[in-house]
Amino acid sequence: MIRKKYRIADKVAEVCSIYDEVHTYCADYLTDEPADYTVVTTQADIDHEREKNARIAVMEGRKPYDSSDSYLEELAVYRKISEKMIDYDTILFHGSCIAADGVGFLFTACSGTGKSTHTRLWREYFGDKVFMVNDDKPLIHITENGAVIYGTPYNGKHRLGTNTSVPLKAICILTRAEENHIEQVSFEQAYTMLLQQVYRPVDSILMMKTLDLIDRLADNVKFYQLGCNMDISAAKVAYEGMR
Repeated sequence: MIRKKYRIADKVAEVCSIYDEVHTYCADYLTDEPADYTVVTTQADIDHEREKNARIAVMEGRKPYDSSDSYLEELAVYRKISEKMIDYDTILFHGSCIAADGVGFLFTACSGTGKSTHTRLWREYFGDKVFMVNDDKPLIHITENGAVIYGTPYNGKHRLGTNTSVPLKAICILTRAEENHIEQVSFEQAYTMLLQQVYRPVDSILMMKTLDLIDRLADNVKFYQLGCNMDISAAKVAYEGMR
């Protein structure tokens, strides 16, 4: 077993893995602080990830990806960390988060809609005034005083993100449209997308905690829907609509 510790979303995880690639992936978060919790992966976890990927491939009508054991172990570690963090009032969310004016704007949508493309437009339009928090799987900590969004090692295929945190100001659901427009929506209107994009544990108790945290998120964050055509002006429309 290879053991190393990482500070992710202000909690220290001791990760015990079979392969070293897990630790290469998380290197920017390395720490020597005492661990808050430990995750351990086994060959059974890797086999489970392979079986899960095969089931998804059948559902999508394609051949399973030929993934290495080390890559599948990375997935197993990410799931274990996601589930441990729920006990610390923190949920993992699928989306692309960019920071401007000291706060975070999280964009989410169905796969392929253009989350990463939209935050790229922000970087092109605003330049050094903005920075990426995480381009794929940030963690959101919900407190009595607001929500804080954190970068994680799981930051997408382009590895866009930073080991940082900012208050989360808004969650914006992206849709395609011929003309750019944005409007504020209610928690009830956003709820289905929130439930689709949050990490959903199999354990029923953890799932109940997750649903409670989503409800609490509504007290701290505003929700928007952005219709966009992927022109760079979409960044200006989104920013002005949410700031």
